[in-house]
Amino acid sequence: MKLNKELSKGSHGLILLKLLSLRDMYGYELVQEMARRSEGVFSMSQGSLYPLLHTLESRGEITSYLQSDSGRERRYYRLTDTGHAVLAEQEQEWARYTRAMGLILEGGTS
Repeated sequence: MKLNKELSKGSHGLILLKLLSLRDMYGYELVQEMARRSEGVFSMSQGSLYPLLHTLESRGEITSYLQSDSGRERRYYRLTDTGHAVLAEQEQEWARYTRAMGLILEGGTS
């Protein structure tokens, strides 16, 4: 079951940075890995993926390079040092957010 589009939309950048922290990947591979790791909850169309990748690249968080695989040239994406720093910051922010939401949804502290 997929999440409400508005709920998941803001998470895609963080998800891509996290996936690229594991290894370099090409576009279709990122989409597949996102769906696999989230058990199908998170998904992304190619039409949404590439503009986001271009944004991350323009901010210096990722870089890309071409590589031939089995005679087919693919554009791979790699996390930069800046991307690693942004990812660490966003992971901390996400942890604070999910903790706060958990407190509210569970009734908060007394």
